[in-house]
Amino acid sequence: MDDELLNKYIDMGVIKVSGIDESGEFILTVDPIARELAPELWEAHTNFVDATLVDLFEKGLLNVEYDENLEAHMELTDEGKRIAKELGLIELDE
Repeated sequence: MDDELLNKYIDMGVIKVSGIDESGEFILTVDPIARELAPELWEAHTNFVDATLVDLFEKGLLNVEYDENLEAHMELTDEGKRIAKELGLIELDE
């Protein structure tokens, strides 16, 4: 994404800085309000999240268990949490 488009989304409030990773790079998150205000961004974001979760699962960094109602419950390994934080998929520790 180019800087102009990123700044537009930040100004709209649909992208927010949620932290800084270990290398000093900003970690950005997409606010759910993007669903209405920037549907193209929301679609790209959900596709990214889905692909990343599949990748983490395939690498053994995400465990999925199903309960009696066939609802999925996911748990990340420590390495999976580190990667998910760097990608902005989960909140940073305070």
